[in-house]
Amino acid sequence: MTAAAVAVLGLAACSSAPKDDPNSQANLEKLYAEAKEDMLSGSYDRAIKTLERIEGRAAGTTLGQQAQLDLAWANYKSGERVQAVTVLDRFIKLNPSSPALDYALYMKGLVNFNDDLGLFGRISRQDISERDQQAARDSMQAFKQLVEQFPESKYSDDARIRIDYITNSLAAYEVHVARYYYNRGAYLASANRAQAALLEFQHAPALEEALFLMVKSYDRLGMTQLRDDSERVLKASFPDSSYLTTGTARAKDKAWWQIW
Repeated sequence: MTAAAVAVLGLAACSSAPKDDPNSQANLEKLYAEAKEDMLSGSYDRAIKTLERIEGRAAGTTLGQQAQLDLAWANYKSGERVQAVTVLDRFIKLNPSSPALDYALYMKGLVNFNDDLGLFGRISRQDISERDQQAARDSMQAFKQLVEQFPESKYSDDARIRIDYITNSLAAYEVHVARYYYNRGAYLASANRAQAALLEFQHAPALEEALFLMVKSYDRLGMTQLRDDSERVLKASFPDSSYLTTGTARAKDKAWWQIW
């Protein structure tokens, strides 16, 4: 083959070679920079599309992991809580030894925590006797896992505060439901719900009213032994309780999520 033929073949090879590899590190980093700019400007929908491309192309790399975390955040900020949790669950499952695992757990707790706060506000004056509190429980579980696995994490102190808040909120919710049943004459359901709160949330402030509702409900049911036992626990646990002197629940049924 002549030198000219070799040169021609070489040029043909160059012209047929891809000019730009979409999976190259340079291109992926360029896409990531664009996604970050979109997130900073609040263009979360556009950022989500870009981050999903990066996650698929850079799977198993540090950049791919970072894209996953940013994707979860972008979904969260755009109001897609379920999708954000799905991305975080995927990250946690695929990257159990990642140095960012504590952050992923914290974000999962935060996504559910904030969603639940919004839920509390929206339903505060509605009939919530059978509302699902799964978001709050999922949030608490994520925060607990964070604190147990990474007690020294910079996110753990805040997680502990949020665990206490969620615990008190869930206890208050259970007491709210017990009060709902009592006010409608469903005394056995009221006593059972109050007792469930007492067993699950042993140190929450709302348990004072839970015990009082048990006293009143058992009294209405004619269960004198259970009434007396509940009253004895109420006196021992809350000797200065206003319920012991007034004998009535709070005059105004406040929005239960505002009681602290």
